[in-house]
Amino acid sequence: MAVVTTGGTIASTTGDDGVSRPTLSGEGVLGDAAQRAEVAVRVVEALRVDSSTTTLAQADSIRAAVVQAMADPAVVGAVVVHGTDSLEETGYLLDLHHDDERPLVITGSQRTADAPDSDAPANLRAALAAAADPTHRGRGVLVAFGGALIPVAGTIKRHTSDLAAFAPSAFAPAAVPLPRREALASVPGDVPWPRVDVVAVVPGDDGALLHAALDLGTRGIVLQALGSGNATADVVAAVRRATGAGVPVVLTTRVPDGPVVPSYGDGGGGADLVAAGAVPSGLLRAGQARVLLAVLLRTQRGAVADLPARVAEQFQLRGR
Repeated sequence: MAVVTTGGTIASTTGDDGVSRPTLSGEGVLGDAAQRAEVAVRVVEALRVDSSTTTLAQADSIRAAVVQAMADPAVVGAVVVHGTDSLEETGYLLDLHHDDERPLVITGSQRTADAPDSDAPANLRAALAAAADPTHRGRGVLVAFGGALIPVAGTIKRHTSDLAAFAPSAFAPAAVPLPRREALASVPGDVPWPRVDVVAVVPGDDGALLHAALDLGTRGIVLQALGSGNATADVVAAVRRATGAGVPVVLTTRVPDGPVVPSYGDGGGGADLVAAGAVPSGLLRAGQARVLLAVLLRTQRGAVADLPARVAEQFQLRGR
């Protein structure tokens, strides 16, 4: 079993000043969890950071560490130990590229390693057991957290402190494993990641932040809209400017559950946004939509004119 650690709350201890910081090494994070789960492990410390600071390049380095660790055919599965702030993003990046049948499980904790009631030991044991279980082969990346084991695609962190922090969309068929999608190709680590911005819509939005993102040179935009995917006429105009300039816009929503349904018009509804070139994200929320869009931009092959069709195709495929 390979265990790749990256920092986060699960690697943190609380100092005399009451502030938590990721201080534990990979071996320190694991503790006696492997012995309790009765599995043999090899620990790789890829990072030691607060996951709110994790860049796409760092997340990709975690992916590379997992690939290298699983190059050994004796490894039956792998666990990534991660902070919860961006666990859904890194987990989804792993899932997009994971073309190995062996189980890959990501976990973390809500409470620091030195907390007397820490959830870290239980989550680690659950993740190790899942990664060692051959019945999870071919299921893609799974999240082991708070007693649940769920596919990472479509999953978001729903609570800031509750131990059962992660859950899939209420509309996702969680009881039946989703069919695996074809893994996306990876590129060398020295290929730069494109700037992709998340722009949140507010009632009466004048589109200024979307225009600002364009002026800053963004390569892609994820629009976190209202309701089932609605905004204003000013935002629609800004989306039209973006797509006209070759900058793809993906439409998601701030509502936790349910698909993006671009059915409203009247100048600023979801139907107007799609008519302006926005691509609905389906069940993916802003964090994972940003990851998918960034991966598509970074791995773009062929003519730039083909990009809108590829973005639309991939979001239709992976947002279900």
